[in-house]
Amino acid sequence: MMWHSWSDFFAMGGYALYVWGSMAAVAACLLFEVVGLRLRGRAIRNELAGARAAELGQNTGRNAGGKFGDNVGENA
Repeated sequence: MMWHSWSDFFAMGGYALYVWGSMAAVAACLLFEVVGLRLRGRAIRNELAGARAAELGQNTGRNAGGKFGDNVGENA
């Protein structure tokens, strides 16, 4: 198609609502996908970091019993 001006281009031959509405819907879907992937990736990284800390015994000062100070005076 040939357009003689920018307004002709944006009008899309009378189908602007459908064309630009579709473009907006695709852009919104892509945006939601990117945001969702970032949030999921962050959650997975946090979960893995917590699992690794627990595996190494660095889980916020709690011992295997789950209560603070259960092993006071004991050699672990």
